[in-house]
Formats: sequence, structure tokens, C-alpha cells
Amino acid sequence: MTDPQDLSAHTPMMRQYLAIKAEYPDTLLFYRMGDFYELFYEDAHRAAALLDITLTKRGQSAGAPIPMAGVPVHAVESYLARLLRQGESVAICEQVSDPATAKGPVERKVVRVVTPGTVTEEALLDERQDNLLVALCPAKERTGLAVLDLSGGRFQVQELEGEEALQGELERLQPAEILLPEGADLPGGERPGVRHYAPWHFEVGAARERLTRQFGTRDLAGFGCESMDRAVAAAGALLHYVQETQMSALPHIDGLSVQERGAGIILDAATRRNLEITTNLSGGRENTLAAVLDRTVTAMGSRLLRRWLHQPLRDRDALRARHQAVGELRDRGTLEPLRELLEGIGDLERILARVALGSARPRDLATLRDSLAQLPALQSTLADLEAPRLRALADQVGRHPGVVDLLNRAILPQPPVLIRDGGVMAAGYDPELDELRALSENADQFLLDLEQRERERTGIPNLKVAYNRVHGYYIEISRAQAGRAPEDYTRRQTLKGAERFITPELKRFEDQVLSARERALAREKRLYEELLQTLLEPLAALRRSAEGLAELDVLANLAERAQALGYTAPELDDTPGLDIRGGRHPVVEQVLDDPFVPNDLVMDEGRRMLVITGPNMGGKSTYMRQAALIVLMAHAGGFVPAEHARLGPVDRIFTRIGAADDLASGRSTFMVEMTEAAAILHHASAHSLVLMDEIGRGTSTFDGLSLAWACAEHLARHNRAFTLFATHYFELTALPDTLPGIANVHIDAVEHGERIIFLHTLKEGPANQSYGLHVAALAGVPAGVIRRARERLAELERQNLGDAGDTAQLSLFPPQAPPATPDPACEALREAVQGLDPDEMTPRQALEALYRLRRLLDAPDTDTP
Repeated sequence: MTDPQDLSAHTPMMRQYLAIKAEYPDTLLFYRMGDFYELFYEDAHRAAALLDITLTKRGQSAGAPIPMAGVPVHAVESYLARLLRQGESVAICEQVSDPATAKGPVERKVVRVVTPGTVTEEALLDERQDNLLVALCPAKERTGLAVLDLSGGRFQVQELEGEEALQGELERLQPAEILLPEGADLPGGERPGVRHYAPWHFEVGAARERLTRQFGTRDLAGFGCESMDRAVAAAGALLHYVQETQMSALPHIDGLSVQERGAGIILDAATRRNLEITTNLSGGRENTLAAVLDRTVTAMGSRLLRRWLHQPLRDRDALRARHQAVGELRDRGTLEPLRELLEGIGDLERILARVALGSARPRDLATLRDSLAQLPALQSTLADLEAPRLRALADQVGRHPGVVDLLNRAILPQPPVLIRDGGVMAAGYDPELDELRALSENADQFLLDLEQRERERTGIPNLKVAYNRVHGYYIEISRAQAGRAPEDYTRRQTLKGAERFITPELKRFEDQVLSARERALAREKRLYEELLQTLLEPLAALRRSAEGLAELDVLANLAERAQALGYTAPELDDTPGLDIRGGRHPVVEQVLDDPFVPNDLVMDEGRRMLVITGPNMGGKSTYMRQAALIVLMAHAGGFVPAEHARLGPVDRIFTRIGAADDLASGRSTFMVEMTEAAAILHHASAHSLVLMDEIGRGTSTFDGLSLAWACAEHLARHNRAFTLFATHYFELTALPDTLPGIANVHIDAVEHGERIIFLHTLKEGPANQSYGLHVAALAGVPAGVIRRARERLAELERQNLGDAGDTAQLSLFPPQAPPATPDPACEALREAVQGLDPDEMTPRQALEALYRLRRLLDAPDTDTP
């Protein structure tokens, strides 16, 4: 592009464009020209590629053709949506003066910058997904995080220690856009939507001043974040960015809330992915927990449900209140009437945000009016319910009769989409508008009367009076009759077969009517803006009402799911442990053609770790995940897929399930596996639920076995977490003999000939074989390969340990010099192993013999005898 600083060679319009573009060098500039938004130079090339629109060259400026591409104004939202999905931002440059009175180029200015994290238009948003803007202020040990949902007005801050905590929060939030100080890197690698922002915007003092000015407060002490410098810095930068892009007041952003990470059950990034809460492992939304549980009837309820699922509570009183509300809605016969009323509620949360930003459309206000009109009936439905949470929500929702009356008087029942063409305000709302409308609406009758009079006066029967937007009102006479036109007719236009005239009377009428129409449209626009300003006064109460309606929708939804899917109320106990009877996987049971096989899970102080063995495809991972999902659902406030569930305190859920190469970060499958295992071993507590599936499988057999054994020992001895430890290393089934609090269980299967039948039933004790070759056959491995594998397996099982190196790796005890004098205990051991022939033992039998020796030594707290 020609140097924007050298504007003298350009046309006046291009000088204007280049001056504006210089202020937004990294943003696509939509430059309004009549009915199109045009893009020029590099912007035109980028937009043509991103949107698959035509790139043209028209005219010249500075002696060179101007590359350009454009999108029609009426379809701009669809193009913006496509750009935002690709992470682009767009500056909207509008004409702000009247082209008819402009001398030179029409005055233009950027009225808003649309970015992925600040978009509020209904057509540009996923109605069931929060659209979040996040700002990060990283420091050596702590990172300040601020998150804003501009379309809902929620503004939260927190400070996080360590990369693991930050990655977990970003996985929960899934922000559309992330602000970082220039020069800072995003911990954990790049993510979509990262935008670097000038570092001085993250200065704590300026941020504190900006926030208090926005909230109208003396300081931030009332929000609980006065001492959180990193979080305040992030919040201040985020607020500045939003003010800079929206170019309007933000009255719905009226406070901050501090997010306490320990207030909920903590889920790290890997756990959120592995449990497939709202996104499956392929990145889609099918077959997720949310897909099964979400039958909400409002968009804001759907978004709130997803927040609950990703933020399971630890507050037992709050959870019991939710459970009680769900149970009463399910059992009292009010569920269907309530849900029918909620179906008539629009997305008030986002509508009210657009009201606050001054961008609400006429149909937004009609939806607001019609939604609030449902509240009296909704209050009547809730009147007889006794659950404290439901009674509190009924009070919070309220009725708002004044707002309903105002909107009934102001807005037509079915207004047009946009205010720009008028026809939005109801008759009787404003006498001046009614008068102007009457003048223009009576024009049709006046024209009919005038046409009849002029036919009689001139004797021309086919004379007609008409109007078009270019020439205004006129009298049209055919070319053959044009000579009979009276002297007071002034020719306005000549056509091939007709002449058009104007008369003094028609001219006076035209001036009067067109003036009335213009004044009526201007008056209507002014009234509409005043109406939006009036709605700012009850905005806070309306937002509380919207929050209450969203929660009612979620509770009613959870009641419907409990009723439809046979879920039961969980019992929250202060005694550590889990007692789940007849537990089911909420997602798997919905996609199976056959009935789901329920299983029990009992864990307490004497049974903190279950070593789970059994065949591949037998259901080990399903059993483990269902335990975590039942805990999560109960702590989100819902009922659970089980016959009975008693749950003790849980502070975190960890999963180490499956793995794949992290190519972006250059990490192998084994490295990913070990990183996740390390996080568990460092952070799991005695109140944590840990799922460990096939730890150690990413490396050699002996390395993997050693690591799996050591991890299990550490979890049992030091973390003491409630752990489900699935493994194919049969050697680990000896753990209950060496450590307290560990038990063996297995997923059952039976052999039928050379086939395997999965029973999916959990039984006590270890599995007796792995059935690996049977599963390979089910997977379609050629029969010849299976036969050869069976032969090789038989050969391996016939082999003895032989290799001293292998013996050393398998031995749990390092070699020691014999004592000078025989020890009676050693003599007892020697007697115990008489008859064991090493030449006839498989590696597995050798390890079992070593385990028996260790039990005889009765030394569970030492690593060696």
C-alpha cells in the first residue's frame, strides 16, 4: 500500500480513508460507502481471501489502481461472524454526516471495533456458549486473571499460582480472546485469539483508578480484591480495551467478583478434557455430559448449566439447597407448567447488555416486554413451592409491571428488525409523532382526490398522480395528450412515451409530506434512544431477574433429566469416602443399544485405592469415568445416575486417562502421560478423587511396571487420595498384600471358545487373564497374525527368567550379602520357598514368589527386607 503518511498524491476520499486506517493498522477497516462497506489495499486482499469475495480494482489514487472488496450493509453480520470465527477484528467506519449537505467527502469515523471477545450482537454469538474476554497479567509466581462476559455483564478476577492452575482455568473458560502485555508469552503455549496489548495498560495504579471510576467507588475493598495487584492490573487493562473498542458507556459493568479457586472442586485441564464435560475428545459437542443434561428451554439457562458443570461446588449447604429444589420440582407436579412458561422467556441477559450498550434493536425490546409479561403467571406457579432456593428465586425474579407497561405503550406488538426505517413506536405513545405520521399517512387519499380533480379539469382520462424516490411527486400524461396540459403544469421529466409535470399545489403538498416523513423518522429515532436511556434505571433489577430466571431454568432442567433418566438425589456426607450403588455412566448409557450394566463403587478409610484389572474394552475406563461424573454432577447441584450415592468431601478430581502426542509442544505420548501423572502426585490430597488408567504403558514393559508400581505406592502412602488405578500389569495386584487401604477388583469377562464375552460387571479380586488376543481378534486383526501371536505367547510363557538382567529388573529387592551367622527368619524363608524351581517359572510366577517372601518378612513400611 502507498505510504499512509504521504497523503498529498491521493484523492480527498482516499486521504480520508488512509488517515482513519492509520489508527487501526492491524484491524480490518469496514469503510461505509452508501449501501456497502468497502475495504481497500491490503485489507481488500485479506478480506477477499478470508471471505471468498471478489477482489476488484476501480479508479486510481496516487497514480495507481485501488484494490478493493466490499460487503453489502444489509448482510454485514454474516460476514462479521465469519471473520470473528477466524480470530479477526473489524473496525466499523460509518458515515456521520448527511451526504446531501456534505462538501467534499462525507464525514466518517470509526464507531466501534468488533473483536472476538467483545461481540454482543445476537447473530454473531452462539446462544448456548459464553463469549468471554480474558486478560492475563503474568508474574514470576502468580498470574492475575480477569474475565469479562460483555454480553452478560459478568466481570470476575482471580490470582493463580503455577502454570497448572492457569491452564485449568483457561480450559474451563475457553475464552474467545486473550489479552497479554506485549512481550509476554502465554504459559503452556499459544492458544487461538491471543492479542498483545501495550504494557502500560497493565500498570496497577492506573488500573485501580480506571476500575473505581467505572464502578463509582472510592476503592476496590468492597469487591474483595484491594490487595490483588496482579488481578487488578489484568482487570484494568481489560476494561480499557473494552472501552476502547466499544466507544460507549458500559453501565452494566458495575462491579467485580473474586473467583476463589478453592470454593469449587478443582479440575485441571486434562481432567476437563478427559471427562468430556462440554466438548468431546474430537473437539465436538456430541456425546458429552452437557449434551445429555442440557434440555434447558432458555439460552441463558443453557449457558448457566455449562458454568455449573465446569464449576462444581464444595459448599454443602448450597448444594443441598439445589438438590432440594430439583427434588421438589420433580415431585410436586409443577415441572411442566414452569417449563412451558420459561419457554416464553427470551435471552434477557444478552438483551439487557445490548440495552446498556445502546445497541438493542426493536425486536430485543419486544422480546424483553413479552418475557416480563410471563412473570405474574410464573410467580403463581412457584407460589406453593417450599424449597428455600425456589422461594428466593421467586423473589429475585419479581414482576416489573412498570417496565412492561412502558414497553407496551412504546413498542408495536411486531416491530421491524431495525429502527432506521421507522414504524417501531406504537400509536399513542407520542402525540407529536402521531401528528407527523397522520400527515404522511393521509397523503394517499389526498393524491387520489387530486388525481380525480385534475382529470376533470384537464379532460385527460388517463392522467395519474404518482411518486418515486428520485423525482418525488408528479403528474404523468401520455405523450399524445401532453399538449393538453394546463399552463400551471411545469415539466419535470420527459420519458419515451410520457411527460411528467409538477403543479404549485402538488409541490406544496410534496414539501409538506416529505418534511413530515423525515421529521417523523427523526422523532421516532430520538424517542427510541430516550426509551433505551429510560431502561437504564431499572437495568440492575432486570439483570437480577434474568439471573434468577436462568437458575430456575437450570433447576427445572435438572429435575426433568432426573425424572426422564431415572436419576436419584445424592447424599452428601462429611465422612470421607464414596458409596455408589448401581452407578451408571450418564453418556454411555444413552448411546448404547443394549441396557447399561450398573456397578457399585465403595471406598472408605480402609479402601482408598482400587486396583482395577480386566480385558481391554471390558469397561474399566467407563467405570472410572462414571465415578468422576457422578461426583461432578452431584456437586453441580443435580441428581445422579445411580440407585444410591453417598459422597464424602471432594476437593479435586484428577484423571490420567489416555494420551496422544502433543505435537505443538514437541511432547511425546509418554511425556504427556508423565506430566499429567506428576501433577497428580504433587497436588492430590486425602480428599481428592484420582483416576489413573494404564499408567506406564508409553514406555518399555519393565520401566512402565516400575513407574506404575511407584506411582501407586506414592498415592497410597503419601497422597492417600481415593484412587481408581486401572492397569494391565498383573504384578500390581500384589499391592494389597504390601500396603493397607488397597483392594483388587476386576471387570468380568468370559471365554467362549476363541471368543470373549464382556460382562461389564465389577467383581472383587484380580482378573485371571487379560484377553488381549481376543480383543485383537475382535478388532479385525488377521487370523494368521492372531495364530502366530498365540504361538509366541506360549513360547514366552515356557521360557524361564534366564537373563540375569531381567531378573535384576524384576526383583523388588536389591541383592544383599549373606549374614555371617544364619538368621532364624532367613531359615524360615528358605523353608517357605523350597520346591520352587526357577527353571520352571514364568516372570509373573517369579514376581509372585518374591511378593510372598515380602509378606513373610512382615515389613510393610520398608522398601527392602
